[in-house]
Amino acid sequence: MKKATISQAKNRLSELLDAVRHGESVLITDRSRPVARIEPVGATTADEAAGWLDELERAGVVRRGRGDVSKLKLPGPIPRPKRAASVVDALLAEREESR
Repeated sequence: MKKATISQAKNRLSELLDAVRHGESVLITDRSRPVARIEPVGATTADEAAGWLDELERAGVVRRGRGDVSKLKLPGPIPRPKRAASVVDALLAEREESR
């Protein structure tokens, strides 16, 4: 994402809009405080979303998972609740035990 002050944006608007046409976002700041963001108009495509994810990963905001999610297995069968089990009763019993 490009950054520009208000005066830079005013003086270089054509250049900044050209960058936006090519899919880049521009953050406009006033005295180092963000006041506006110029982004391309249109529906988000998968390529744009991947670009945003790449940007967030480079910034250290997110970390992508590794491996195939379908290979993730639980260590045993999924436990099934008893026939007359009540989640509310279990919660109330747990609260009573912790007092």
